[in-house]
Amino acid sequence: MARWTGPVLLGLIVAGATCYAGLVFTPDVLMGAAIRRVSEGGFGRFSHVPLADASSRRIVRPSPDLAYSSCPYDVSKAPLLIDAVPVAAPYWSLSIFDSRTDTAFVRNGGQAQGKPFRVAVAREGQAVPAGYQAVRVRGARGIALVRILVADRATFPALDRARRATVCRAG
Repeated sequence: MARWTGPVLLGLIVAGATCYAGLVFTPDVLMGAAIRRVSEGGFGRFSHVPLADASSRRIVRPSPDLAYSSCPYDVSKAPLLIDAVPVAAPYWSLSIFDSRTDTAFVRNGGQAQGKPFRVAVAREGQAVPAGYQAVRVRGARGIALVRILVADRATFPALDRARRATVCRAG
């Protein structure tokens, strides 16, 4: 029995270390891959993708009744400033995800009461311009994501024009 104790203990240690490494590093790896996929146009600007169809698989299976706009950011040198303008749709939201895939901020059209608002995505210690709500993130990179429910595809052209009023830029 004693001759199995060492190998069993070693196996448990390796399994525990592997599990721990997976839990610690997986979010960073997944967010890094997502940022690479949506940052083709660079950082600090929204890209507005068309409504999803059966071939849409940029990151995950997108909902065919949601319009997505994404702004990959890198706040290592300066905050990201977002001027958000809610869209007259049944549902609209702005979500900000940090480098570990954690949600740092969410506001939907109902919470915004249809009024524009301004947020500054920044690391701890970075100054935020007056008039902007500070959203502190861990890590320098992440994604700001706007989602708009398109209840009727015939309304998409108007919603598409309206969603472009929300902008992000380096501060």
